[in-house]
Amino acid sequence: MNRNTLRIALPIISVTLFLVAWSLYVRTAQVSAFVLPPPEAIVVALSAMLFDPDLWAHTLVTVTEALSGFGIAVALGLTLGFVMARVPPVEWALKPFVVLLQLIPKIALAPLFILWFGFGLESKIVIAAALAFFPIFSNALQAFKSVDPGDRDVFVMLQANPFQRFVLLDFPNALPVILTGAEVAVVLSMIGAIVGEFIGGNKGLGYLAVAHLQNLAVAELFGVIVVLTLVGLVFYTIIGRLRALLTPWHVSSDRNRQA
Repeated sequence: MNRNTLRIALPIISVTLFLVAWSLYVRTAQVSAFVLPPPEAIVVALSAMLFDPDLWAHTLVTVTEALSGFGIAVALGLTLGFVMARVPPVEWALKPFVVLLQLIPKIALAPLFILWFGFGLESKIVIAAALAFFPIFSNALQAFKSVDPGDRDVFVMLQANPFQRFVLLDFPNALPVILTGAEVAVVLSMIGAIVGEFIGGNKGLGYLAVAHLQNLAVAELFGVIVVLTLVGLVFYTIIGRLRALLTPWHVSSDRNRQA
């Protein structure tokens, strides 16, 4: 069995064993379906939900919030990381402030964001961006500061202007590390959107989960969790594929690990 087959087979086997163990535990321990429904009940509930247009409408709202917040985090994180890497006084002045802001639990600030930005999409986007910002910023800062001095000297000798140096040297060198941070940030943006919907949402998958919980529809609640997991997995996989596609030369690339 080759490496690629194992990479596909092992996750399927582990998930199947987990579901079998879950089902056996629920049945042998006689756990109430209001506490922990068996996987079969969740599959039935999810199958019915997939034909409900409301599920897709709520999913679109959550995806919009998460991706918008992620996009804002990427723009701000890359810009601030590059400026601070290239202008040390800016780093000295702003980095302590950024780190202190990161130490504040964003979940605790979520009610304030809803108070400031309202109950619409804007507050959820801000929460998603706040959670996703730091992995992008910290990775970008370190990546832009880690450009090889010898390569930089070569570009100076060639009289490259700042734009050429950024496009041909700084950004390609930093891209693998930035995309690694993006893999974490895109998941955090989903968490931020859901937290915002939990606290003050009237639409979205987080709101739908709370609605099912209030109705004691536990199987449907698990169905929403499955949808959230799949959406987050799709986002994470897309970033991972982009990293493999855009940086095939990097040591973290699948091609290099298989070589």
